[in-house]
Amino acid sequence: MIALGIETSCDDTGLALVEDGRKVLAALVKRQILEHRKFGGVVPEIASRKHLEIINAGLEELLDKAGMSMDEVDRIGVTRGPGLMGSLLVGVTAGRTLGLIYGKPVYGINHLDSHIYVNFIIHPGLRPPFMSLVASGGHCELFYFRDYGKYELLGSTADDAPGEAFDKAAKLLGLPYPGGPEIEKLARRGNPEAFAFTIPRFKEKSLNFSFSGIKTSVACLVKDKRFTLSEKRDLAASFQRSVIRMLAANAFRGCEIKKSDRLVLAGGVVSNRVLAEHFRREGERRGVSVFYPPRELCMDNGIMTAERLFFPGIRKGDFRIEPDLMIAPAGNG
Repeated sequence: MIALGIETSCDDTGLALVEDGRKVLAALVKRQILEHRKFGGVVPEIASRKHLEIINAGLEELLDKAGMSMDEVDRIGVTRGPGLMGSLLVGVTAGRTLGLIYGKPVYGINHLDSHIYVNFIIHPGLRPPFMSLVASGGHCELFYFRDYGKYELLGSTADDAPGEAFDKAAKLLGLPYPGGPEIEKLARRGNPEAFAFTIPRFKEKSLNFSFSGIKTSVACLVKDKRFTLSEKRDLAASFQRSVIRMLAANAFRGCEIKKSDRLVLAGGVVSNRVLAEHFRREGERRGVSVFYPPRELCMDNGIMTAERLFFPGIRKGDFRIEPDLMIAPAGNG
C-alpha cells in the first residue's frame, strides 16, 4: 500500500509518499522560517498564504521525485489538527480535493498522534504499550500508549509549551527566531550550573508541566543587566538544562507509575540533541529504553502523517478541524 501524507498544521508544508509503513518513496518539507523571522514568530495569516502558494507545486515535485502518479496512491492522510486554523484548512481542502478527483479514501490525522507514530518507521521493532512524551512549540503532553489508537493522557502543560518557552527565552537574549536551535547553539559553550531556576511543584501525583515561571525568571534576569556573551552562554545552558530536567522528571515518573520500560519521545523540541542524550543516559540508568526519531523527523513533516495510515484507530472522512490556541508569535506574552 502507498500512502500520501499532507502536513500543514503550522508553517511547514510537509508532503510524503510512504510504502507499507516501512519505505519512504519521496518526501519534501517547505519551511517558512525567513517569512516569519522578522516578526519573531509564526504569523498565522502569512503561514496559510504560503501553504496555498506551495502545496500544488510541492505535490507535483513529490510525485516527480518518486516517479509516480496519483493513480498509484492508495490512500491519503491529512493533518486535521491541532494547529493553526487557516493552515489546517489548506491541507484538509487539498487532501479532500485529491480524494474526490482520484477516487482515493482520505483520512483526517491528529497531529500529536502522527508525531508519535513516526517512531514506528524509524524503530520497526517498537510495539505498544509504552510511555510517550510529545514536546513541541505548541504542546507538551505525556501519554501512556496502551495500543494503537488507545492512549491515556497522564500530564500536560498548565501554561506555555516547552518550544514556546525556548523561543521566548531566545528573544529575551536577542537571538533570532526560531529560538530553540539558537539556544542549543549558544548553550554549547556555556556552564549549565551558572544559574539556578526553580522547578515548579504540583500536587504530589500530578504529572503536569509548567514553563511560564522559568521564562519569567529569564526575563527578570535580563531586564536591568547588560549580559556579556559568556554570561548569555551560561544563561542559555542553564535554561536548557532546567527545561530538559523538568521534562525528564515527569516522563520517567510516568514510566514508574505505569511500570513501562519503554519511553518514546516526539515533537520538535526532541530535535535538541542535548535533550535526547540526557533522556538516553537517564533511561540507561533506570532500565528504560528510550526511542526518538532523527532530528529532521522531530519537526513537522509529511512522513509522520502518512505513517499513521498504516495502523488502526483512524476513521475515513474524519476532517474535524482541531485549532490550537496556544500557538502564537514568539513576541507575544
